[in-house]
Amino acid sequence: MSNTRKWSSQKQRALEILVRLKRLYPNATCSLNYSTPVQLLVATILSAQCTDERVNLVTPALFSRFPDAPSLANAELTELENLVRSTGFYRNKAKNIQAACRMIVNEFSGEVPKEMEQLLLLPGVARKTANVVLAHAFGINAGVTVDTHVKRLSQRLGLTEHTEPIHIEQDLMRLLPQPDWENWSIRLIYHGRAVCKARNPACAACELADLCPSANGEFKGESTKQKRKERSQLGKRHILHAR
Repeated sequence: MSNTRKWSSQKQRALEILVRLKRLYPNATCSLNYSTPVQLLVATILSAQCTDERVNLVTPALFSRFPDAPSLANAELTELENLVRSTGFYRNKAKNIQAACRMIVNEFSGEVPKEMEQLLLLPGVARKTANVVLAHAFGINAGVTVDTHVKRLSQRLGLTEHTEPIHIEQDLMRLLPQPDWENWSIRLIYHGRAVCKARNPACAACELADLCPSANGEFKGESTKQKRKERSQLGKRHILHAR
């Protein structure tokens, strides 16, 4: 099969997956709580290797004490560390948050920049964080956010063969309409949490199964017989739970 025909097939599947995800998760949105762009930036930095639920427990006290870039830039680092301690890697996160806010104050007139290239200059900010901030704070779809859920599901769905987030993002940007780039990520994250979990994906209950190579035993060398057995067992569990 030529590369052109391969991409055409992938694009058709990606668009159908998008349609179904919109139907399954019509109200999906960013689950981090924030009031301003800088608060979203901070919350997203804290979400690295941490659940959004945990971040949302931490940020009310954090933003009550330090609500904006100037206050975060001038905070006592030890106090900042204590406020974000439960999110993990708290020393590095606190250091990056303060350094990013100092740069925002000193180089961007106290405002979070609205361009990818400028956001990537901020300490602690890579494309994942920058994409989230641009999309949800400013309505700019500059790329596709690739977190662990998006990476896992994009691979299982046969939409990428890459393992590096930047290359996965490039593949997804080719396949999806730009206005849907960020909403794709949010909905895929919802689906990853609810159905396509890392260890025990509920393929038998998945409404994307007929579009998914991994659900048909084609993913990472899993045999069709083995995958069908797993799907049968998962189906029985879901029926029992439904009762």
